[in-house]
Amino acid sequence: MSLPKRDGVQGRYYLIQKPDTNPEVLEHADQCIQDVLDGTAKENHSGYPVVVRNQSGTPFLPSQLLERYLSKLPLKGFPYEEAVTFCDALRRLVGWREIGHTLGKYIKHQVQERFFEIGENEDYFSPFPLCTAWPELRPEDVDENLLRFTCYVAVCYTVYGASDNTIITEHYLDLVSQLRPDMVKQLKTAGSGKLPKDIQRRKTEHFTASANDVFATIRITARDSTEECYAEILDYLCAVLEQEGFPRSYSVEFRGKEKLYLPIPGLPKKGVNQLFACAVQHPNLHPAMARYARLAMREFEWYQNLSDEACAMPGTFAVFALGLEGEPWAPLVTEYLDLCDDEHSSLQGKFLHALIRKFGFQPWTLGVLVRGALSMQWLEPAREFRSLIANGESLDALLAVKRRFSAYLLPEENEDPKFRAIAWQSLLWAIWGQASENGGSKVIKTAPKELRERYQEIFQ
Repeated sequence: MSLPKRDGVQGRYYLIQKPDTNPEVLEHADQCIQDVLDGTAKENHSGYPVVVRNQSGTPFLPSQLLERYLSKLPLKGFPYEEAVTFCDALRRLVGWREIGHTLGKYIKHQVQERFFEIGENEDYFSPFPLCTAWPELRPEDVDENLLRFTCYVAVCYTVYGASDNTIITEHYLDLVSQLRPDMVKQLKTAGSGKLPKDIQRRKTEHFTASANDVFATIRITARDSTEECYAEILDYLCAVLEQEGFPRSYSVEFRGKEKLYLPIPGLPKKGVNQLFACAVQHPNLHPAMARYARLAMREFEWYQNLSDEACAMPGTFAVFALGLEGEPWAPLVTEYLDLCDDEHSSLQGKFLHALIRKFGFQPWTLGVLVRGALSMQWLEPAREFRSLIANGESLDALLAVKRRFSAYLLPEENEDPKFRAIAWQSLLWAIWGQASENGGSKVIKTAPKELRERYQEIFQ
């Protein structure tokens, strides 16, 4: 039995080739599938590609194991529960990225191509063609459990996939809704059904709320504006995010009587902004806000109900609200900034401007500004920054940062002298903008005589 090796791959794996796979290989594959179900299969945590090994140590690609498992399932009398059990077990073992594409291919072949007339893409940007159910299709021609499995795969794309995978969820649910609209309606009402009942819906004296894992939404209505109300809401938000099956990108839709928003010009005046602007008024709730923020913050995840130009990582508004409370929350703010996607996220720039306007240039605000300048593509300074820093105390704070600049960088950043130089220049740009170029000659030339020496030391 040959063991094909791939260039750059640590170790080897068996290939299931159709139609001429060695029967012994298939026997080992079936054993590996059973071991996945039994919880005795092993996965290589550091190697590439990811492989799954049965108890005998025989390695297989997860996608091929899944293909083999699915290929043996009947399309009439589809074993929904058993299929979900296996897919969940394999996902927990190797991660969604290793199986999502294979599940998508299965739905395409066994549902989309079998039951729908496939037209052209509606426009250049549409990733899926227009699909219309065959008019002669009878209800008995389509297995109900196969459609339930399609819904399961759709939910997985939202819960475990990338933030933009929701478009795949919508496509699969559109297919199902053409055949069984009641099935999709149930998902819209109650989600997948995996969330506990008190998470799906909660109603107290102070607020009502619901969470839907399929559509990645949390809806909250505050009945009053008391500290107790916001405490219960924060507790609910944390409880939702502690559910393993709830998506990491989601929308928070909040309605309350207090029409307050964070004092940061340019932030979208959405309910999630209003919620944390109200909650932060109560110091006793600050630890709960930080708890929510740390549960919510995930790189490359987003609040789904914000426009592209205002895209924000979950936890953003809680972090901004606490950050404007002062130095004790600087560590949380820097955690947040280090997770920001520097190619897409820009709201942090508006927060950093508000932070410096409120507290000026101090050692701790400059520490936050270092991480903020590295969190986006060239942070532009606010107009008043030049005047805010034009005093001995602020300039001395910046010089203190320069003298121990390594302390403000991550270990891997500090190892690269070029990166350190770029990081320092990014900080100077965030304060003086284009005037910081050419050794800050324009800044130094216009500096007051008594401060000029400090400016020269900053830019040298």
